[in-house]
Amino acid sequence: MDKIIETNKASLVGRIVSELEFSHEMYGEKFYVFDLEVARLSSSTDILPITISERLIFNFNYQIGKYVIIEGQLRSYNRYVESNNRLVLTIFAREIMIPAAEELQDKLRKPNDIYLDGFICKKPIYRTTPFGREITDILLAVNRPYNKSDYIPCIAWGRNARYCENLLVGDHLKIWGRVQSREYQKKLNNGKVETKTAFEVSISKLDHIENDNNRIVDYELEG
Repeated sequence: MDKIIETNKASLVGRIVSELEFSHEMYGEKFYVFDLEVARLSSSTDILPITISERLIFNFNYQIGKYVIIEGQLRSYNRYVESNNRLVLTIFAREIMIPAAEELQDKLRKPNDIYLDGFICKKPIYRTTPFGREITDILLAVNRPYNKSDYIPCIAWGRNARYCENLLVGDHLKIWGRVQSREYQKKLNNGKVETKTAFEVSISKLDHIENDNNRIVDYELEG
């Protein structure tokens, strides 16, 4: 189990911004969800979904507006909506803690940190934004127990985007970055436009472990 956990580690510090809602029950254990507002180094924020077991919130004084530290994993699951298969992401909490004032200020210097060790499972897609920024979209499969995997959308920027464009399905990557939320607009069949939210990992550093000689090439992202 520890080896699996080491391949997917997320650490967040943020403010609770929604009510606690029941999500599902598995093997007699209830799970709940809430939203966490996590600051970026810029003036904007990410609103990230947290899934948490009843065991962790038993006797926990849950309050909107309270700052908490979440340690856990970024997980995915499939949701079927109107015969369409949709990939849903959530932070699965393994620990929730209330930081002391001094600890909070220290943690807020790096409030959003994730490490993933996995394999590319879909051909990377290179593109440019309307402002000319280079991006490569990567879908990373990260193994976990019971022959399951999490499928995590990741984004590489700048010169790393150009490098990742040429990676192949099955390539082994270790990445460091942050979990971000991003709004986008989707045109519906009736012609209306609906605003949706996507979650992904913005990569700040990556190691490409080459299968032929196991050489590790270290790349730092621009910006």
